[in-house]
Amino acid sequence: MSTIRDSLSGSYYDKSDYDFSDYNQNASSFLSGLNINTSTSATSPFSVSDYAMLRNGSYKKLVKAYYAKQKAENAAAGKDSHAKLTSMASNAGTLTKAAQNLMKDSLWQKKQKTTKNEETGEETVTEEYDWDSIGKAVKSFVDSYNRTLDGAAESNTKDVLRSATWMIKTTEVNEDLLNKVGISVGANNKLEVDEDKLKSSDIKTLKTLFTGYNSFASKMSDKGRAINNAAARGGGSYNSQGRYSDALSSLLPRAVDKKE
Repeated sequence: MSTIRDSLSGSYYDKSDYDFSDYNQNASSFLSGLNINTSTSATSPFSVSDYAMLRNGSYKKLVKAYYAKQKAENAAAGKDSHAKLTSMASNAGTLTKAAQNLMKDSLWQKKQKTTKNEETGEETVTEEYDWDSIGKAVKSFVDSYNRTLDGAAESNTKDVLRSATWMIKTTEVNEDLLNKVGISVGANNKLEVDEDKLKSSDIKTLKTLFTGYNSFASKMSDKGRAINNAAARGGGSYNSQGRYSDALSSLLPRAVDKKE
């Protein structure tokens, strides 16, 4: 994760600047490739030759050629591919969902448990926390967290790197509390879970980490959403009707739902 590690050495993670120069340049280049003749008419900005291009398929060939060139230039410049951005968005979306599941009040409420004495047949009802469900939710969160960092480590997208670096720094701040509930920070900043220690840990410490506004889980949910959005912005494209389609953000929720 050398790229993220390099970011940690400076104040890169908390900058708020956004550079849209690439987008503006690309948009200008694309529009300049169309033979726009604004002097033809106030209501019809395209010339007769433009309509001819649409009819004979030249426009479609122009668009395909333009984006093929953009794809090659992005690869040469070290920018993230559409496939990589899609994967990062999927991992980040799953992290957000796993964090939100940890924050549900129902997970941290005691459940009634009935035990039966085999000799006397007497039943006893007690209230206990559902440690199996808690353990499963924590494990799902940790797996999603690790996959998100793995994807971000290979990214060249500034906003993805910024959010991933912020995730690592936030985890460092909460490391002592995480250790108390059996979650440790291992190699490459990945989380590891000791399930036995988790199930014997103090419930108040767990609730501090994973419930409520501004908790560790809440912050990870926010950054998962930020990485998802950053990847979606980088992976938008034009559809066959010439409209801009942020395909990742529209498809991701369905993809996440299918996994559950």
